[in-house]
Amino acid sequence: MSTNSSVPGNTTKHAEPELLRGRSLSVSLTVKDLQKSMAWYHDVVGFTIDRKLERDGKLRGVVLKAGDVQLSINQDDGAKGWDRVKGEGFSLRITTDQSVDEIAKRIKELGGTLDSEPADMPWGARIFRLRDPDGFKLTISST
Repeated sequence: MSTNSSVPGNTTKHAEPELLRGRSLSVSLTVKDLQKSMAWYHDVVGFTIDRKLERDGKLRGVVLKAGDVQLSINQDDGAKGWDRVKGEGFSLRITTDQSVDEIAKRIKELGGTLDSEPADMPWGARIFRLRDPDGFKLTISST
């Protein structure tokens, strides 16, 4: 409960609004080449294709999953320009109980390029970083 202090002498109590209690977070990225991005996330990183989203008989998006992580990628329609930069100032972190080193090794074996090799962080996690074909940054982290 809080006191309404905007009016001097007013001691009327007002209930505070309930804080947000999210249950999950899903991410949707707009990509330049849906087929290329779908192949990269599936074949290189290891996401599964959960479902494909079509509109007017044309593939417009894909929902990808990796464990409890869900990621949607959608075909850019070019309305904001084809050369606009994507992924700047934005990074997705995926935590896993798997070996970060083994995941990084697999990604490199499948043609992926890492921005940073697996390394131990001061807060105890082991991480590596990479970028998707559109420049969106991913961090894969131990729990």
